[in-house]
Formats: sequence, structure tokens, C-alpha cells
Amino acid sequence: QVRLVESGGGLVQAGGSLRLSCAASETIENFSFVGWYRQTPGKTRDLVARTFRGGATYYADSIKGRAIISRDSAKNTVHLQMNSLALEDTAVYYCKANRGVDEYWGQGTQVTVSS
Repeated sequence: QVRLVESGGGLVQAGGSLRLSCAASETIENFSFVGWYRQTPGKTRDLVARTFRGGATYYADSIKGRAIISRDSAKNTVHLQMNSLALEDTAVYYCKANRGVDEYWGQGTQVTVSS
């Protein structure tokens, strides 16, 4: 079973930055795409950003222009750099990897933005 471990979350002041990491148990290149999702209590889990094996990226409108998703293939890791954080960015952030018909989720990392 593929294992994904998120890290880098924490408490940050509005306007600050965080760099999240998703470390996989196997090469990132095995996956057709790897994405970051976020969820707050009582709400759905929404896609934030995604990186595709072919090199394309996707960003949700909510963070477009404030985030960069990147790969470090040598370390089996995908990063999400988030800048200009706002209160609305507070959530648990999850990493998901897709391979064929299978998908794998990490346990999440908490991001809390304070005023």
C-alpha cells in the first residue's frame, strides 16, 4: 500500500507563508497526478492544487496567484508553497496520489491562520 505523509502545517499570522510537504513511499513519477485538498469541519474536501506527470499544474481560484505546487522527485516529495495566507485558508490539508484506478490519501496536516 502506498503511504503519504504530510508535514509543514502549523499556526501562521494572516499575510504569512507556509510550505507544505507530501512525502511518498515510492517515486512520485509512478502517479498520474498528485494533488492537495483541504477541508474544514462540516464542509466538503476541496481540491486546492494538482501536479500532473506531464508537467501541467492546476490551481483552484481560491489560491491562484498565492500558491505554487512543485516536485522534488529525488526525495519522492511534492510541495505546496502558500503565501499571503488569509483566515479562509484555515483547514486540514491532505495529499492525494492517483495511480491507475487507485488513489491514496495522507492523514492531513493542520493549517491555522490567525488575525
